[in-house]
Amino acid sequence: MADNDRGQSLITKYVWVIETIYRRQKISFKELNELWLRDDISRGVEIPKRTFDNWRYVIWDMFGIDIVNENRGQYRYYIDNVEDISRNGLRSWLYNTFCVSNALANSQSIKDRILLEDIPSGQQYLQPIIEAMKENRVINITYHSYWKDEENTFDVQPFCVKLFRQRWYLVARSTYSYYYDKGPRIYSLDRIHGLQTTNETFQLPEDWDAKEFFDNFFGIIADQRIKPETVKLKVSAGQANYIRDLKMHPSQNEIVRNEEYSIFTYRLRPAFDFMQEILRNGEDMEVLQPQWLRKEIAGIAERICDKYRNEDKVTK
Repeated sequence: MADNDRGQSLITKYVWVIETIYRRQKISFKELNELWLRDDISRGVEIPKRTFDNWRYVIWDMFGIDIVNENRGQYRYYIDNVEDISRNGLRSWLYNTFCVSNALANSQSIKDRILLEDIPSGQQYLQPIIEAMKENRVINITYHSYWKDEENTFDVQPFCVKLFRQRWYLVARSTYSYYYDKGPRIYSLDRIHGLQTTNETFQLPEDWDAKEFFDNFFGIIADQRIKPETVKLKVSAGQANYIRDLKMHPSQNEIVRNEEYSIFTYRLRPAFDFMQEILRNGEDMEVLQPQWLRKEIAGIAERICDKYRNEDKVTK
C-alpha cells in the first residue's frame, strides 16, 4: 500500500474514533472495540490497547481533541474538551472536513445519490502558498484579475489565506513600492495562473493579525476605509430560521421575534459582499438601518426592476 493510502487510512480511523466517542459521550474500551468490529473499517481486527493509546496522542496533536479516561467505575473514555469541536478554527475545520470525507468515502455504494458542488481549481496553489508562509518567503504569481482582461506577473509577500464560499483567497502585500504602501491586497487563488516561490524572505509586521484584518467584515472584501456600524435587518419568519441556524456574522443578535418576522442586528463594516448577501435574500430581508444602506439597497432594487420593466430591451 502506498504511503498516502496508509496515511489516509489512519486518518479515517482517527476520525472514526473521535466520532464514536463524541456520539456516545462516554464509552469503555470494550464497547468501543465491539462497535469497531461491526464496522467495515475494522476488517475484522480489534484495536490493540497500545495502538488505541497511540491514536489518542496523535488525535490530540492533529485535531487538538483530548480523549481521556475517567479512571474509575467502568473506566470509560470521553472527550475532555468537547466544546472545542464546535468552535471555529483550523483544527475544528480539519476535523469537520475529515468527517465529511469519511462519510463520502464510505458511501461508494450510493455515490450516485450524493450530489456535490464543483470547487475551483485554485487549490493546487494552496500548498505552495502555505509553505511560503511558513518560511516568510516572497512568491511570484501570474494573476488574471476578474476585472481586467489581462495577466500580470509580480512578487507578493503572503500574509494569510482565507476560505470563503468554496473559494480560497490569499492576502498578500506587493513588493512594488507603489502597491506596497497601500497595504495587503486580496487575490483569488482560482485566478492565479502560475506561482513560483522565490529565495527572498520578508518580515511579517508585528502588529498585523489575520483575524483582526477581517474583523467586522462579512466575507472576503476587507476595505479598511469602511467604518464599523450597527446594521439592523428585518427578516421574514421563514428565512429567519435559516439565518438563525447559520449566522451571517458572529455579531448577529436577534432582538425581535414573532410569527411574521425577526429583527437581527449586526456590528460590522457593510462592504459590497455584505450588500450582495442582503440582495440574495430578496424580499425576505429588509434593511432598517443605517439609512444610507437602506437607500443603497433600494436603489439597486429599483435599477433591477427597471431592467425587467423595459420590455423593449428583451431579446428573443
